[in-house]
Amino acid sequence: MARVDDVAAYILKKCGRMTAMKLQKLVYYAQAWSLVWDERPLFRAHIEAWANGPVVPLLYQSHKGKFELLDWPQGDPSALKPKERETVDAVIRYYGKKSSHWLSELTHQEDPWRNARIGLAPGQRGSRQITNAAMAEYYGSLV
Repeated sequence: MARVDDVAAYILKKCGRMTAMKLQKLVYYAQAWSLVWDERPLFRAHIEAWANGPVVPLLYQSHKGKFELLDWPQGDPSALKPKERETVDAVIRYYGKKSSHWLSELTHQEDPWRNARIGLAPGQRGSRQITNAAMAEYYGSLV
């Protein structure tokens, strides 16, 4: 199993410079679609339903205060196995050209984030986890 840092490094290596928010959303979708297509998580780190969409706190701690990122020295892109790379590549092909704002808005329309935010006001800080089960169920229903 890859580490979330390896996934982030792989995405940045393939896509180049992007906002921290966009990286967070691409990592989220990589995890979600791995749960559906590969029937297993891509990484162990948990994902939380923050006000601007899904966030991996472990990644956030490393990019806090940075708007754009060019690389991810904490990760090793070559650590991903071929099947993991295939999944992330498919996510990049579909979501990679979208803006960070578009991706954030999309997550706000989807059940895993929305259900984890029940009871929180729009914009309110929150740290509820978006579970792998919630992602697998929702995204699995889209195929």
